[in-house]
Amino acid sequence: MSLQKNAEEWDLTDIFKTEDEFKESKKNIENMLIEIEKFEGNLCDNSDNLYNCYMLYEKLLKEFEKVYSYGMFKYHLNMADQDGIKKFKEVQELSSNITFKTAFIVTEISYSDENKISKYLKEEKLQRYKREISEMLEKKKHILNKEEEKILAKYQEIFSAPENIFDILTNAEFKFGKIKLENDQEIEMTEATYTNFLKDKNVNIRRQAFNLMYKKYGEFINTISEIYLSNVKKTSITSSLRNYSSSLEKAVINDDSTLKVYEALMQGVNESLEINHNFIKLKKDLLQKQDFHMYDLYVNPFEGKKDEISYEDAKKEVLDALSILGENYVSKLQEAFNNNWIDVYEKSNKRGGAYSSGVYGVHPFVLMSFTNSKRDVSTIAHELGHSMHSYYSNSNQNIFDANYTIMVAEVASTVNEILLSEYQVNKEKDDRKKAEIIYELLEMIRATFYRQSMFAEFEKIVHEKIENEELMSSVDLNNIYYDLNKKYFGTSIIIDEEIKYEWARIPHFYTDFYVYKYATGISAAIVIASKILKKEQGYIDKYLKMLSMGATKKSVDLLKMVDVDLENPLTYRETAEFFNNKIEKLKKII
Repeated sequence: MSLQKNAEEWDLTDIFKTEDEFKESKKNIENMLIEIEKFEGNLCDNSDNLYNCYMLYEKLLKEFEKVYSYGMFKYHLNMADQDGIKKFKEVQELSSNITFKTAFIVTEISYSDENKISKYLKEEKLQRYKREISEMLEKKKHILNKEEEKILAKYQEIFSAPENIFDILTNAEFKFGKIKLENDQEIEMTEATYTNFLKDKNVNIRRQAFNLMYKKYGEFINTISEIYLSNVKKTSITSSLRNYSSSLEKAVINDDSTLKVYEALMQGVNESLEINHNFIKLKKDLLQKQDFHMYDLYVNPFEGKKDEISYEDAKKEVLDALSILGENYVSKLQEAFNNNWIDVYEKSNKRGGAYSSGVYGVHPFVLMSFTNSKRDVSTIAHELGHSMHSYYSNSNQNIFDANYTIMVAEVASTVNEILLSEYQVNKEKDDRKKAEIIYELLEMIRATFYRQSMFAEFEKIVHEKIENEELMSSVDLNNIYYDLNKKYFGTSIIIDEEIKYEWARIPHFYTDFYVYKYATGISAAIVIASKILKKEQGYIDKYLKMLSMGATKKSVDLLKMVDVDLENPLTYRETAEFFNNKIEKLKKII
């Protein structure tokens, strides 16, 4: 008699029925690697070699995605289990081996005669791999000769030094001191607990946390400034060596984005700052603060007793909220709930947080830690947005074209969050709870659209100054950041002097020009969700078609399929207008 599956846990036999299957698959990959290596040195001699190598490489990647996912999932379900740890190390080692042994593919295509490769790509048999190979040819002008590439490769460890030094300094070396609580108990503040202190209803606790945080960063501001500026200079130099006009151009091209996207974002946000100023003023009024400080920003004026919800009710709420996306979409959500796509609850030694991982040829897997909190409902909707994007993409594209880019990666998940929020507001009868839902959505938009854009503008200014060979110090960085805070937050809040040090604690600044994608992602999601909610004729079909396209088009062109133009400042003004409408809706309720 077979045991009934628990629908609230992963069933990894969907990937491999037995451990022997897993081991056999690993062995197959190793054998395929041996066959692929035979093409090294003659890959581009003729179109047959190129085709046969890619056909084998595709089979290997499909097999490897299952192997790697199986090893990672086993580990994440119990991170103390020695067998799981061993499996994960094995698949990580296999991943490194594949990367090393297939590196010649990019190199040989990049250094081959472009006309010859272009001629190969006109043949029918290579159409399946045309996009993948064409993108290599596009980036060819940014690849140096073999000797120069070898020299740069030897410097990779040194190039990563600024970020590593920053991480060690701020995570291992920094001690912020103790917060004195209302009962005179003292508790050590850490980077991880700082945000919780800023949300405390007691202003004295918030002020202490804020002062402790920036006192420490102020003490080390000269050191951190040198670390950060060395990172910016490294990026600027390598971008120039690789024939990019700027480090920003290098970043957006690698993101599958454009300079126009970045410039349109900056323009659209700057034209809409008054709306953010209005929200900051509303925050001040809601908290009834005569003097509203930067450390008061994160207090939720509507937060009351934490509402609890069962997993069954959470599932129903997500299904009802997303039913607007049609029967096909909902049937797949039901399949996710009923067929072990989601590992739901916290367990001893299970990885924390939440993610969705689409396993090509199987189905997506979602990990979360459901705690019966109403906020967990949003997590379910968000992660299933990723899952559905992966499902549609994987079902319609080969493994090379299925992997959608970072420019569109957060769109489907955020669309789901917005649709859920709208559903919850419309269903809720209690005005205070309704206001809390709207406020949380507003805070999410403020933090993702305006705050991340402020970070993006800071990066742009600093990189341009370095590329113009201007000398910069900690004073310059502090002043730039302080002035941006004044511009973005307006006059309803006191821009405390200490906030000038905040830039120094943002780890994303060591991955140059990363943060702008949060702002473009939420903008695209707001435009899409708004059109879905308006029930525009045929729009959902367009949206699902876009999700099914994977990476077969440039990201900017993919989003144009659903009437989102990231290169147009109007898109970001639409985001700001959506934000403004929610502010006005909140005002009417309260």
